[in-house]
Amino acid sequence: MSKIISGFSKMTKQEKTDWLTDNFFENPIKAKETLQQYWNEDRLLQELHDDFIENTLSNFYFPFGVAPNFVINGKDYAIPMVVEESSVVAAASLVAKFWSSRGGFKTTILSTIKVGQVHFMYKGDPEGLQFYFDKMKPQLLRATESITKNMRQRGGGIIDLALRNKTKELANYYQIYVTFDTQDSMGANFINSCLEAIAEEFKRSDIEIVMSILSNYVPECLVRAEVSCPVNDLYENDAELYANKFVQAINIANVEPHRAVTHNKGIMNGIDAVVLATGNDFRAVEAGVHAFASRDGQYRSLSHVEIKDGIFRFWIDIPLALGTVGGLTKLHPLAKLSLELLDYPSAEDLMQITAAAGLAQNFAALRALTTTGIQKGHMKLHLNNIIKQLDASEKEKVFLIKYFENRTVTHNAVVDKYREMRNRR
Repeated sequence: MSKIISGFSKMTKQEKTDWLTDNFFENPIKAKETLQQYWNEDRLLQELHDDFIENTLSNFYFPFGVAPNFVINGKDYAIPMVVEESSVVAAASLVAKFWSSRGGFKTTILSTIKVGQVHFMYKGDPEGLQFYFDKMKPQLLRATESITKNMRQRGGGIIDLALRNKTKELANYYQIYVTFDTQDSMGANFINSCLEAIAEEFKRSDIEIVMSILSNYVPECLVRAEVSCPVNDLYENDAELYANKFVQAINIANVEPHRAVTHNKGIMNGIDAVVLATGNDFRAVEAGVHAFASRDGQYRSLSHVEIKDGIFRFWIDIPLALGTVGGLTKLHPLAKLSLELLDYPSAEDLMQITAAAGLAQNFAALRALTTTGIQKGHMKLHLNNIIKQLDASEKEKVFLIKYFENRTVTHNAVVDKYREMRNRR
């Protein structure tokens, strides 16, 4: 029996739920209960969530946590983080406290340029096209004036337009490359509206406009976060050996893509968590960051380290196109709360806070990897999740946590001990 349906989007939420559970689940009643138990009791709040996307049936909850003890450019922060992976928030918090007594995180905005492109095909003379573009450029800017008015009043807008000949890469392919300053807005809708206005003004019979769209690759929307201290302040024992292993770990991530991907994933554990908590687009950030890591043709570490004159310095340069106005930042109640928690940051402030969270996460992972190993701390935190999967009683939970206090935690070891307890009854 076919399960293809027409008019699904026009159904009520209850009708959608009924159709879905009746057609795709062995136990429709249990499925409905699961979906509905995550509805907000506050009707208006639920309606707000329902309107974020199409065909909403329920809410998918991720933990909303906070990492305290961050000192960034001399200011104290408790950073909101939305993430489901155990140990991420704990690691960020511990590292933040570690560096709070060593000068904290120093962050700098390197640039804030964002990019959009009008992609088009043209079979004629390149010099003639360049002449046409140069002639049209003032007119193209005028075509966007109604769109850019408010942004220009805030100090942003279009920075420049350039014609790029890409015919060596693809026959007949050209683009109008547009750079933007979107101030505190992430700016996707603003950029796309400008590009479409430019394309409409630029087109003629021998120019085939293919598409007009912003780019999530923003290598000139760049922020740096760094920490530094004397090598001897890094670790209790064998600080110099530890520092050198730390350098070797970064060097390995620079030459070995298999390691670099996992290395950078750890950085994104911290960054994505802040991006999500503040209502920004983590998918756009991820795509841009990983492209940046591959900008010289090989995927490499996003973080860097040096030891010079007895000083350990660890830093990251990372592209982050973030916003603090518009979109979910002003709609989602917890996103608004996150921005209040961060003292209503500007987009540049948020870039710096987020970069510091990513650097902290990377430091935590490398410190664990080059000393005790990453699994010891991670599996201790993961112990609770294993216990929950076993549906252990509160008494059994207390016993298991105590039992594994000084033992290696593995999934099999916890299951075996749990079964042993049960079998004794």
